[in-house]
Amino acid sequence: MSRICDITGKKPMFGNNVSHAHNKTRRRFNINLQKKRFWLADESRYITLNVSTQGMRLIDKKGIRRIVNDLRAQGKKI
Repeated sequence: MSRICDITGKKPMFGNNVSHAHNKTRRRFNINLQKKRFWLADESRYITLNVSTQGMRLIDKKGIRRIVNDLRAQGKKI
């Protein structure tokens, strides 16, 4: 599963682990991604989205119907 938020498009960032001796090795800063089911009342079905916590806050703010309409306008299949 790719770690990309379906709503915000956030992806992991990359950086370095730095030891006490200042050796650097590559690492990933993963986003807080959750698999979540949302009920669409007008379609009477659930949809499952991979959503970051920031995406969940957007759903609380705008509503799931408006978010789904925006995703469909972008051409994403839901």
